[in-house]
Amino acid sequence: MRKIFIDTNIILDLLAYRMPFYTDAAELFSLADKKKLTLSISSLCLADTHYILSKQNPEMEVRKILRNLKVLVNVLSLDDKITDLALNSEFHDFEDAIQYYTAIENEQELIITRNQSDFKDSKIPIMTAGEFIKSIEK
Repeated sequence: MRKIFIDTNIILDLLAYRMPFYTDAAELFSLADKKKLTLSISSLCLADTHYILSKQNPEMEVRKILRNLKVLVNVLSLDDKITDLALNSEFHDFEDAIQYYTAIENEQELIITRNQSDFKDSKIPIMTAGEFIKSIEK
């Protein structure tokens, strides 16, 4: 089964119903629900998503949303090695560096994000949710 790393913006597209991106994100998570692929996120992504959603939703509602999300994804740990790699990387955005090295260290096949330019020197493929959906429909 394919191991796919999901960036925070894709999670937010799904959970905050951000159009027009919601549709591709929903299709991606539907594939995970059907056990056709394995989706993973970083523990930082879970924390960031909580923070963003809690600005517009009650705490208990946000936790319920995240509990439902957690059924569909693996949450990958942020450890000392990943932190060191991110701190010593050439990424301009520290959060992107953490996401990238979490994916690399956990042997993910690709990263799905809407911000492909943030990962321009990636050693693994970077795709949008829409690009990935189209690639597997062929």
